[in-house]
Amino acid sequence: MKSILKIFGILCLSIFVFTACSDDDDPADSDFFIGRYTGKVAYTSSGETKSNDNGFVQVVKVGNKYNFLFSDDIPDITGIEIEKNDNTAVMVGSTDTHYIRINASKLTILYLKDNASWTADTNR
Repeated sequence: MKSILKIFGILCLSIFVFTACSDDDDPADSDFFIGRYTGKVAYTSSGETKSNDNGFVQVVKVGNKYNFLFSDDIPDITGIEIEKNDNTAVMVGSTDTHYIRINASKLTILYLKDNASWTADTNR
Protein backbone atom coordinates (compact mmCIF):
# COMPACT_ATOMS: atom_id res chain seq x y z
CA MET A 1 0.00 0.00 0.00
CA LYS A 2 2.83 2.41 0.86
CA SER A 3 4.54 1.79 -2.47
CA ILE A 4 1.30 2.51 -4.34
CA LEU A 5 0.96 5.83 -2.48
CA LYS A 6 4.59 6.70 -3.27
CA ILE A 7 4.09 5.96 -6.96
CA PHE A 8 0.85 7.97 -6.98
CA GLY A 9 2.61 10.89 -5.24
CA ILE A 10 5.49 10.85 -7.71
CA LEU A 11 3.05 10.72 -10.63
CA CYS A 12 1.09 13.71 -9.30
CA LEU A 13 4.28 15.70 -8.71
CA SER A 14 5.53 14.89 -12.21
CA ILE A 15 2.29 16.04 -13.80
CA PHE A 16 2.44 19.29 -11.82
CA VAL A 17 6.06 19.97 -12.80
CA PHE A 18 5.50 19.31 -16.50
CA THR A 19 2.36 21.45 -16.73
CA ALA A 20 3.33 24.29 -14.37
CA CYS A 21 4.99 26.48 -16.99
CA SER A 22 3.48 26.24 -20.43
CA ASP A 23 4.78 28.15 -23.43
CA ASP A 24 2.04 30.76 -23.18
CA ASP A 25 2.69 31.75 -19.54
CA ASP A 26 3.78 35.37 -19.27
CA PRO A 27 6.55 35.66 -16.65
CA ALA A 28 5.27 39.07 -15.55
CA ASP A 29 2.02 37.49 -14.33
CA SER A 30 3.51 35.07 -11.81
CA ASP A 31 5.88 35.10 -8.84
CA PHE A 32 7.68 31.95 -9.99
CA PHE A 33 8.68 31.24 -13.58
CA ILE A 34 11.17 29.04 -15.41
CA GLY A 35 11.39 29.14 -19.20
CA ARG A 36 13.85 28.64 -22.04
CA TYR A 37 14.11 31.10 -24.93
CA THR A 38 16.14 30.07 -28.00
CA GLY A 39 17.74 32.19 -30.68
CA LYS A 40 20.72 34.51 -31.11
CA VAL A 41 22.85 35.14 -28.02
CA ALA A 42 26.15 37.01 -27.84
CA TYR A 43 28.70 38.27 -25.33
CA THR A 44 31.72 40.54 -25.77
CA SER A 45 34.33 41.47 -23.17
CA SER A 46 37.99 42.54 -23.43
CA GLY A 47 38.42 41.24 -26.96
CA GLU A 48 36.62 37.97 -26.19
CA THR A 49 33.50 37.31 -28.24
CA LYS A 50 31.04 34.45 -27.85
CA SER A 51 28.08 34.19 -30.18
CA ASN A 52 25.57 31.56 -31.26
CA ASP A 53 22.58 31.95 -33.58
CA ASN A 54 21.05 28.82 -32.01
CA GLY A 55 21.83 29.52 -28.36
CA PHE A 56 19.42 29.85 -25.47
CA VAL A 57 18.68 31.80 -22.33
CA GLN A 58 17.14 29.98 -19.38
CA VAL A 59 15.04 32.44 -17.38
CA VAL A 60 14.40 31.87 -13.68
CA LYS A 61 12.13 34.33 -11.87
CA VAL A 62 11.35 34.36 -8.15
CA GLY A 63 9.30 37.32 -6.95
CA ASN A 64 10.49 40.40 -8.85
CA LYS A 65 14.05 39.10 -9.42
CA TYR A 66 15.06 37.54 -12.71
CA ASN A 67 18.14 35.45 -13.48
CA PHE A 68 19.19 34.96 -17.10
CA LEU A 69 21.33 31.85 -17.59
CA PHE A 70 23.05 31.80 -20.99
CA SER A 71 24.28 28.91 -23.11
CA ASP A 72 27.75 28.71 -24.67
CA ASP A 73 29.70 29.59 -21.50
CA ILE A 74 28.36 33.14 -21.59
CA PRO A 75 28.34 34.61 -18.07
CA ASP A 76 24.92 34.75 -16.45
CA ILE A 77 23.03 37.93 -15.59
CA THR A 78 21.44 37.63 -12.15
CA GLY A 79 19.36 39.66 -9.74
CA ILE A 80 17.58 41.90 -12.27
CA GLU A 81 14.44 43.41 -10.75
CA ILE A 82 11.37 43.89 -12.90
CA GLU A 83 8.15 44.98 -11.23
CA LYS A 84 5.29 42.48 -11.19
CA ASN A 85 2.95 42.77 -14.20
CA ASP A 86 5.63 44.66 -16.14
CA ASN A 87 7.54 43.17 -19.06
CA THR A 88 10.38 45.66 -19.47
CA ALA A 89 13.39 46.79 -17.46
CA VAL A 90 15.31 49.85 -18.62
CA MET A 91 18.19 51.28 -16.62
CA VAL A 92 20.90 53.77 -17.47
CA GLY A 93 23.44 54.12 -14.71
CA SER A 94 27.08 54.59 -13.86
CA THR A 95 27.85 50.89 -13.38
CA ASP A 96 25.50 49.22 -15.83
CA THR A 97 23.01 49.98 -18.56
CA HIS A 98 20.36 47.58 -19.70
CA TYR A 99 17.22 47.08 -21.72
CA ILE A 100 15.43 43.80 -21.07
CA ARG A 101 12.00 42.94 -22.47
CA ILE A 102 10.36 39.61 -21.74
CA ASN A 103 6.92 38.16 -22.40
CA ALA A 104 5.41 34.74 -23.01
CA SER A 105 6.96 34.38 -26.47
CA LYS A 106 9.99 36.70 -26.76
CA LEU A 107 13.06 37.79 -24.78
CA THR A 108 15.25 40.71 -25.85
CA ILE A 109 18.35 41.72 -23.89
CA LEU A 110 20.93 44.48 -24.27
CA TYR A 111 23.04 44.57 -21.10
CA LEU A 112 26.23 46.61 -20.67
CA LYS A 113 28.42 46.37 -17.58
CA ASP A 114 32.15 46.79 -16.86
CA ASN A 115 33.10 47.06 -20.56
CA ALA A 116 31.20 43.85 -21.35
CA SER A 117 28.02 43.46 -23.38
CA TRP A 118 25.35 40.77 -23.51
CA THR A 119 22.71 40.56 -26.23
CA ALA A 120 19.87 38.14 -26.84
CA ASP A 121 17.14 38.05 -29.46
CA THR A 122 15.25 34.88 -28.57
CA ASN A 123 11.83 33.23 -28.79
CA ARG A 124 10.00 30.55 -26.84
